[in-house]
Amino acid sequence: MKQTITHILCATDLSRHSAYTMCHAASLAASTGAKLHLVHAVQPMSDETRTALQMYMQTTGSSETAQKARHEHVRTIMAERQKEFWQHVSEENKDVQKQVASIELVDGYPAEVILRRASELGCDLIVIGAHEHGFSQTFLGTVAKRVLRRSPIPTLVVPYRDTDPST
Repeated sequence: MKQTITHILCATDLSRHSAYTMCHAASLAASTGAKLHLVHAVQPMSDETRTALQMYMQTTGSSETAQKARHEHVRTIMAERQKEFWQHVSEENKDVQKQVASIELVDGYPAEVILRRASELGCDLIVIGAHEHGFSQTFLGTVAKRVLRRSPIPTLVVPYRDTDPST
């Protein structure tokens, strides 16, 4: 029996390469008619960062203000990446933008966020990008490996591409 794809989760790390990953997710959404969900995980602050904030920001609410500023910065970057991506999509393919059902920033560790949101949204496919790393890690990166190991649904890993993603 043929499995149909109705919801695709595209995980983005907001790097320049993420546009290339999103291109694949959008193409799959266009060809299947699936809804496209974009998610970025905002990794929790480390204990060291939290301690530094408490030490240097003595006023009440300063750490909350810093956290909100961090989220706003990430939202700005995500909006810029979206704008850049859609500017490079040809006119005949722009209709796929109507299939974007959600764009989210979610607090948590990336692999856990991706797997949880895919389940909550009823996704049939996860699209995630690989990373360029040095000798210490494989080309996939730890997030992609964790998602691949634990995902109950098909996961497409888009290889890292060291060129302009808009080409």
